[in-house]
Amino acid sequence: MLTLNSDVKYIKGVGEKRAELFHKLGIFCVKDLVEYYPRAYQDWSADIKALDCPEGEPVSIKATLIKPVKEHYVRKGMTLFKCSFSDGETIINVTIFNNKYLANSLKLYEDYVLYGKLEKRLTSVEMSAPQIEKAALNIGIHPIYPATDRLNSKAIAKVMKTALDALPEFDETLPLEIREKFGLAGLDFAMRQIHFPDSDNNAQSARKRLIFEELLVLQLGLMKLKSKKKTKTKLSVTQDFTDDFYRLLPFEPTGAQRRAIADCVSDMQSEYPMNRLIQGDVGSGKTAVAAGVIFTAVKNGYQAALMAPTEILANQHFATLAPMLSGSGIRVELLTGSTPAKEKREIKARLMDGEIDLIIGTHAIIQNDVEFKKLALVITDEQHRFGVNQRATLAMKGDEVHTLVMSATPIPRTLALMIYGDLDISILDELPPGRQPVRTDVVNSSYRKRIYDFIKKAIARGEQAYIVCPLVDGEEPTLASAEKYAEELANGAFYGYNLGILHGKMKPKSKDEIMRSFAEGSVKVLVSTTVIEVGVDVPNATIMVIENAERFGLSQLHQLRGRVGRGSAGSYCILISDSEGDNAQERLQIMKKYSDGFKIADEDLKQRGPGDFFGSRQHGLPDLKIADMLGDMETLKICRACADEIIAEDAGLDMPKHKAIANKISDMFRNSLSN
Repeated sequence: MLTLNSDVKYIKGVGEKRAELFHKLGIFCVKDLVEYYPRAYQDWSADIKALDCPEGEPVSIKATLIKPVKEHYVRKGMTLFKCSFSDGETIINVTIFNNKYLANSLKLYEDYVLYGKLEKRLTSVEMSAPQIEKAALNIGIHPIYPATDRLNSKAIAKVMKTALDALPEFDETLPLEIREKFGLAGLDFAMRQIHFPDSDNNAQSARKRLIFEELLVLQLGLMKLKSKKKTKTKLSVTQDFTDDFYRLLPFEPTGAQRRAIADCVSDMQSEYPMNRLIQGDVGSGKTAVAAGVIFTAVKNGYQAALMAPTEILANQHFATLAPMLSGSGIRVELLTGSTPAKEKREIKARLMDGEIDLIIGTHAIIQNDVEFKKLALVITDEQHRFGVNQRATLAMKGDEVHTLVMSATPIPRTLALMIYGDLDISILDELPPGRQPVRTDVVNSSYRKRIYDFIKKAIARGEQAYIVCPLVDGEEPTLASAEKYAEELANGAFYGYNLGILHGKMKPKSKDEIMRSFAEGSVKVLVSTTVIEVGVDVPNATIMVIENAERFGLSQLHQLRGRVGRGSAGSYCILISDSEGDNAQERLQIMKKYSDGFKIADEDLKQRGPGDFFGSRQHGLPDLKIADMLGDMETLKICRACADEIIAEDAGLDMPKHKAIANKISDMFRNSLSN
């Protein structure tokens, strides 16, 4: 008997070879298949006469073939087949392109359904390349699935029908009171009607049920991932030293920076631990906000820790914060994986004795042997790059510590409130004065020589450039790889220039040496992978060239673009792509059109989906199979409230009525919960 856990190859009509085609769609078992939902529907059930049909819109017409198919050879690779149908009132002239199989299958005086767009002429009605099926078999609403060249939507639908017919009734997962309260259909009805609806109303009802369940499971899973306990803290900050901090600064903070620092200090002065997200676009000054919060925490007698996801970014924070706090008496140290062993031991001893006020580092600062005397403030930067447990481990180094999370990945505020449900949010929506707008251009590879000449002129003016590649080495022959590209440039267009290469497979010490050389100006052109996406301010770098730009997400491109335009000179971002796909070019044009990271993030979310946007392993956000985090925002809010009620009644989801939904949570979050 077929079950949800059965391998897809055991569905009648699939087998080993065809199963491989399903694997490419991420479908390995029957459960994967039935959760592969249609992206749209075609309604073949409407029986409208041709003269009553609107022009330019897909319609279905039941008609009889009254004139046999005639073949017309146009040129090599183009054969037309022409025939005529009648709906009883009107003759419909049909043209079929290059489909001999379909043309040969049509039988004179048999009834068919024609599905496609209709054009009305003075004396006739015409349809070009309609879908044609036997009338007896195909009246109804047809699902349209995301498909591939070798596995089309029709083939997927056929296998789906076979599987659903062989499966027993789906076990209900939502308690009856929730279904009744929100007017939700039963699961078995929803799973069958979503694929083969008897009516448009049934399709909508099925979608409503499945979207609700998916978003409810998402909300409950996120609540499970982060503790909702609100325990009082003994680490309350009694005095605000923000004005003293501002006197240290050689620049005037923006209004947004001042508001964010005030928010954080106010949080730390309350009886509960601060739990705040500082969200700001590239270059909005998050580090200065962190410094202001650290300043007040340390001046109240506490220690602070700042954790960054990479050594390069940890070094950047140290290079920025140490001078910024140098006149304050605050003792700052750096601890990373490449810190020499002897120095590590000394730093750990001084931390434990309270001789270090601020420790900046990578995950090295959450190792078991790192202890603090009086840790009160924990800051994580680019927090979506950390596993949930890594953040929790750092927070556990103190007793109900204050937590500040910084992110340069802008997301819409409403969505942020849903995802970071236990965090208050401050948004840095002003850029510091003097930041230059970065001109962005989208070109193909035929422009390379002109780009190289442009870079050479910039170098002659004393400026520097980044060239970013999607790969480290030549894993894919059609894509630019950093190592091969750097070698070609060093021996070709940039022979005699000091070229550097940077990628994630290099040892930390080598990375730091290259980055230091670039920051100091001895390396003029840095060929890199996305390892430079975060951190590293080089005001002298004015040109960012990104190869195979279509391979990157919009938010990632925006992060990379943020590496230039940090000085006073005009800066440029050049996106190189030979992709001819409409979607790729449309995405890259968004980069040219917008400089606002929040707007770009909106577009990125719409195109890529939240799971891909955040990275499910780091963030705990899995891919959604039917819900749309933006389009279904109202349902998301309702599910949030519903999840709160469920947790209030049964925090551990231990009641029998919640057992099925607890299993769904484990399934959806299996990567994150084990992280």
